[in-house]
Amino acid sequence: MTKTPGTDGAVLVLNAGSSSIKFAVFDRTLTEQLSGLAAEIGGASFLKIGDTQDHIPFIDHKSALQAVLAALETRGFGLDRLQAAAHRVVHGGRKLTQPVRISPDIRAEIAACSPLAPLHNPHNLSAIDTLAELAPDLPQYASFDTSFHASNPEVATRYAIPKMIETKGIRRYGFHGLSYASLVDRLPDLSGAPLPSRLLAFHLGNGASLCAIHNGQSVATTMGYSPLDGLTMGTRSGGIDANAVLRLVEENGLERTKAILNHESGLLGLSGGKSDMRKLMLDHTADSDFAIEHFCYWSLRHAGSLIAAMQGCDAIAFTGGIGENAVGVRARIVQGLEWLGARLDPDANHQRKARLHAESSRVQIWRVPAHEEEWIAKDALTLMGGA
Repeated sequence: MTKTPGTDGAVLVLNAGSSSIKFAVFDRTLTEQLSGLAAEIGGASFLKIGDTQDHIPFIDHKSALQAVLAALETRGFGLDRLQAAAHRVVHGGRKLTQPVRISPDIRAEIAACSPLAPLHNPHNLSAIDTLAELAPDLPQYASFDTSFHASNPEVATRYAIPKMIETKGIRRYGFHGLSYASLVDRLPDLSGAPLPSRLLAFHLGNGASLCAIHNGQSVATTMGYSPLDGLTMGTRSGGIDANAVLRLVEENGLERTKAILNHESGLLGLSGGKSDMRKLMLDHTADSDFAIEHFCYWSLRHAGSLIAAMQGCDAIAFTGGIGENAVGVRARIVQGLEWLGARLDPDANHQRKARLHAESSRVQIWRVPAHEEEWIAKDALTLMGGA
């Protein structure tokens, strides 16, 4: 029997990946009530909520989401308490550049963007469709990872390719936009001051990118047509010459090349088997040390490019799993930016404080915890008129 959406203001946020669904429930004050993860879908799957983890077989995203909803109901957050569901959708293309309520037309546009993000959008749609089937009266909203970069000038987004090809969607889009939008929103609260005019943001995690934020808007970023471009990442190669990619395709075929560049490269490929920065930093072998240095070196190379795009830099911010927690990586990157006048406070860095810059620093340096799920919930509540 279909249940009517609740009036408590609770918003269920869903982030569906290729083999997992992250979820969180927020109330109307954006206070997180609980969160969890359905992981290893199609394999040795499990459901984790808080400190509780149960091994449950999920053959697909639909069965995983059904299990999530059942677990939420046992914890007092059944469909009758939810006022809306809000989704992270990776790719919104050129048209979907703002948070939206999902309608048949919006759903069709998300599907039309699937060729641009074949590893992401289909799974986002799977969660949307499954929830529409299980709770057809529950309003659903979408926030797009590409939308923050819609403010990039055309000279930054256009590849130097024939116009007819570009009109098919071959252009730079940029990603991690929800993380950067949340960072822009939270930094003034952390610093107690207005947002710096020229902000260089490092989103460093298994996926990694940089963003040049000028007066609160993205003007350049390191990821391009897909999340594969830019920095060295956990398992992604980052930037690589197009002719090298063509040679890999000639020698290995298209599907094998996709696997190599997306799942077997980056830190994993450089170190010979480790993609987790925590393990790399504890493993003082030549390969692991080189992988870390490669990560930091290319972060700095791209940082110089983005600083040029802003014509200077007033502040630096670190976010993401590595950006927030890897003390040594932050120190190495700031050391490489000392020419900019950046000076790190070593004690603040080790203590993982919000303010990381020394008194002598000419550039502010901040550590900003990522709150993408909260930002997605805020988007939905704003559209509903409740935030």
